[in-house]
Amino acid sequence: MNLTGGIVLYAVLWFLVLFVLLPIGQRSQADEGRIVPGTHAGAPANPRLGRKALWATLIAGVLWAICAYIILGGVITREDLEAWGGMSGG
Repeated sequence: MNLTGGIVLYAVLWFLVLFVLLPIGQRSQADEGRIVPGTHAGAPANPRLGRKALWATLIAGVLWAICAYIILGGVITREDLEAWGGMSGG
């Protein structure tokens, strides 16, 4: 894995984790009883994006380290992937 590959892998993991974290603990404006005029009642009342971005950064960092270990440590090689592809009949 080169530098560009590492950055792309981290960015993909970060956005994946962020999208998983977004709905966790979410309360709508209707749930809170304070609907801002001009918005939908189901809109988030307090999305806490900063906190979720921080958690996404930490979790993505751990996942990236695990993936980097697997890739750079040779746990799974290209030859392994080619062998698995050959077993499927493709």
